[in-house]
Amino acid sequence: MEKKKLVTHVILTGGVGSRLWPLSRKSQPKQYLDIFEGKSLFEMTVDRNRNIADKVMVVGNIDNCHLSKAVLEKSNTSYIDIIESTPRNTAAAIAFASFASNEDDILLVTPSDHIIGEIERYEEAIQEAIEKASHGAIVTFGIVPTKPETGYGYIERNGDNVLSFREKPNQVTARDFIAKGNFLWNSGMFCFKAGVFLEELKMYAPKVFETAKLAWENNDEGNLDLALSLDIPSISIDYAVMERSKKIKVVGSQFEWSDLGSFESVYDYLKTIGHPVDENGNMVIGTKNYTAFIGVQDTIFVHTDTANLILKKEFSQDVKSVYSALERAKSDLLN
Repeated sequence: MEKKKLVTHVILTGGVGSRLWPLSRKSQPKQYLDIFEGKSLFEMTVDRNRNIADKVMVVGNIDNCHLSKAVLEKSNTSYIDIIESTPRNTAAAIAFASFASNEDDILLVTPSDHIIGEIERYEEAIQEAIEKASHGAIVTFGIVPTKPETGYGYIERNGDNVLSFREKPNQVTARDFIAKGNFLWNSGMFCFKAGVFLEELKMYAPKVFETAKLAWENNDEGNLDLALSLDIPSISIDYAVMERSKKIKVVGSQFEWSDLGSFESVYDYLKTIGHPVDENGNMVIGTKNYTAFIGVQDTIFVHTDTANLILKKEFSQDVKSVYSALERAKSDLLN
């Protein structure tokens, strides 16, 4: 009888959701906001993988680990906590999870801020990925695109082989990708044996491997030392491993997926669950106060106690520039 594969669900909780300011703040990033049917995206991420994983591991940072803890304690979920003293991007975060695992453990790595629907299709894709990972592949999940989206990276594929990873395209290039038919949205989800990932990291990004290993070996109950962490190059898993390794496979998936990375995607999601939209496509988020829109359409009004945002839906990606300006001004409005 085949030995059961141990699967650890690794949840990455970094990121502040700068395109969802002013809802998303440093003290309450988007993955912890309870605006999605009364649950946070983080809580939904834990719930949807409960039946798949044997263990839960959370890689967070010193600023948000208490928020993860509150959610997991509420649902009585035991988990392994890895607390970064400073963000070092996804290559290091995933390295820490791998160092904390047995080399044959299969890690299912997911962000904590995605919306996923059609759970049967999702679970099918996960099982396919676990099977490929058990044979030594590093698996990435590509989502069959529903429109020429400019807010996502893309994976060019031939069957389950990855031909290339592409950065977020402009509108013309995105249309070209869709027309070609062999491009998938890059979901930022991965599945692999911990040991296989570490071998590839050591080969293609040795400095990340060595410095992350040293930081991990000196952890204090999952807490990572700041000085050692600052020595780790801050690069993504895509750049460190996915774009270089010869062991990459892609699972093309048709479950509903959004990274809710902009107010346009939040608008689209809220609309599907019955959030009010007026006859001109205008939406209010964050207040039940009566709000009238005159002479505008497809406009989103976002209300918080200390800041409001008014934007045309198609300019959702530009919210990041407001966030960046406030960051340069060292504004308290980001906290």
